[in-house]
Amino acid sequence: MSVIEFLRWIIVATPRFWKRALLISFDFCALMFALWASYALRYAEWTPQITDERLLLGLLAPVIAVPVFIRMGLYRAVLRYLPDTAIWTILHSMVISTIIWVIFVFLTAMAGRDIVPRSVPFFYFAIGVLLVGGSRFAAKFILSSGTGIRRDEHPMLIYGAGPSSVQLATVLRGHGKRYVVGLVDDDPQHHGRDVGGYRVFPPNQLPRLIEKYGIQEIILSMSSIPANRRQAVISLVSGLGVKIRTLPDITDLVDGRYLVNQIREIEIDELLGRSFVPPDQTLLRSVLHDRVVMVTGAGGSIGSELCRLIVQWKPKCLVLFEANEFALYKIDRELRSGGHCDVVPVLASVRDAAQVRAAISGNGVEVVYHAAAHKHVPLVEANVLEGISNNVFGTLTVADVALSSGVEKFVLISSDKAVRPTNVMGATKRWAELIIRAKAAEATKDGNQQFCAVRFGNVLGSNGSVVPLFREQIANGGPVTVTDPDMTRYFMSIQEASELIVQASAMSMGGDTFLLDMGEPVRIGDLAENMIRLAGFTVRNHQNLPGSIQIQVTGIRPGEKLFEELFYDVTNALKTEHPKIMRAQASHSAQDVTQALRELQTAVDQGDETLARSILFDFIRIP
Repeated sequence: MSVIEFLRWIIVATPRFWKRALLISFDFCALMFALWASYALRYAEWTPQITDERLLLGLLAPVIAVPVFIRMGLYRAVLRYLPDTAIWTILHSMVISTIIWVIFVFLTAMAGRDIVPRSVPFFYFAIGVLLVGGSRFAAKFILSSGTGIRRDEHPMLIYGAGPSSVQLATVLRGHGKRYVVGLVDDDPQHHGRDVGGYRVFPPNQLPRLIEKYGIQEIILSMSSIPANRRQAVISLVSGLGVKIRTLPDITDLVDGRYLVNQIREIEIDELLGRSFVPPDQTLLRSVLHDRVVMVTGAGGSIGSELCRLIVQWKPKCLVLFEANEFALYKIDRELRSGGHCDVVPVLASVRDAAQVRAAISGNGVEVVYHAAAHKHVPLVEANVLEGISNNVFGTLTVADVALSSGVEKFVLISSDKAVRPTNVMGATKRWAELIIRAKAAEATKDGNQQFCAVRFGNVLGSNGSVVPLFREQIANGGPVTVTDPDMTRYFMSIQEASELIVQASAMSMGGDTFLLDMGEPVRIGDLAENMIRLAGFTVRNHQNLPGSIQIQVTGIRPGEKLFEELFYDVTNALKTEHPKIMRAQASHSAQDVTQALRELQTAVDQGDETLARSILFDFIRIP
């Protein structure tokens, strides 16, 4: 153990009370020495004559100074986090204490006592500042030498050198064992400078800083920069093997979604590079405001997010239709606490026609968002008859009741797995789309009712998404399991999907299948690696054997495809007034679907899984 490490250990191990007592004692002795040194300098001899009057005045100097130091807060500061600006507080304290001492000297001179040479107070002030200030900064140096961090401290960097970064660094000083090593910024003009007492480093020094200081976390404080630059920064730091978090956006702070000093985790969708298009307020208002809206599957990931969006637009009433008791309880409790509108929870299955009719007719429902479905591919593949019964005939039941009850808008939440499906879940979703087209054709004959479907890919964080599974596996230390690292999927956030679903429904003319722009497909292997890095770990593989978490390939499961599609025919997709929403053309007739449904129902009633599967896939293979 070196001398500095030994001194650091003593300082850290000493209780706070005794540290203050030691500091006060040191200041008392240091100021006495400062006064003796001032006389020595004045008389140019190391042993100046010390009279009783000089000794009394010498004792008076620290007696005056220590209460002033206490009042100025010099003994409240934590030396480890002492800012450079503390020198001004020390100067201010010494000025006050020196002036008070000079006043006493003047009074004793008037009383005929020994006169203090005029240069002594100046020497005393200068030497006192050096001793008092030097002791503080020497202690800070000892505590921050080497790596600058104690073993139980959490070293971190802040990416950004603006005012918010400095404020964040100041706030973090008083929170737990965090230690801000410095700031990182892209602007070359800031490099090498001190901002708010913190050194600013260029981004290319990040690997060196992480290795030298043992950085465990990087906090991004740059919400105002363009999205593409933000994505580039996240991509840069995500590969460094440290935890990454971010300050909430200023709009989130204004909306009250975060506390001012709250730091959130980096979301995986921030790495996807999706361009954000603000929702069209007119479209949302036209279909939600002062309407009676029902959401089936209201407790699911998509259904619950739709409900949260809907209540913000103050509908007349929101009916929550859900078969899962606990899921219904949670979303009902959450929405009621907001007090935006009347909320009616209905615990029932979409296959129960009587319950569906009671919910729609009894509440005068005008708009239905049908999100209820079994969506987990392997589970539906293993339970074919249940998947068909719920996804196909549940949709048929709700659509029939909506049509006969005069519902103005019916919106099916579909999936990209409905395009050329290879699994039961995707096939049932394709059937649901065809059912809605058939009902739209009937609605056109009878009145102004509009039936449509909205098709999109995976939603980040949803119950059926791979993202929560990856998070759980990473939290447990791995391995992270992927069926095939080269598999690609489309992803978007739940909030964006919900907003686009509602806007698409507002543009419906009846019989539409809307396609949401999902951006570029994401390679599952890359997604797993990025999530591991965002959590502050490294990937363990042949190139990096000391890595933290391994990615394990398990093989493609039954019914899975290497890639998904959003279109049967890309040339058949029409643009809409919204840049993120497209419209597909129709194909099957109502007569085809009606006859096929009878055959499928017979197979389900007979419990013939093989026949049901055959009918399910054979019908949707028709071009």
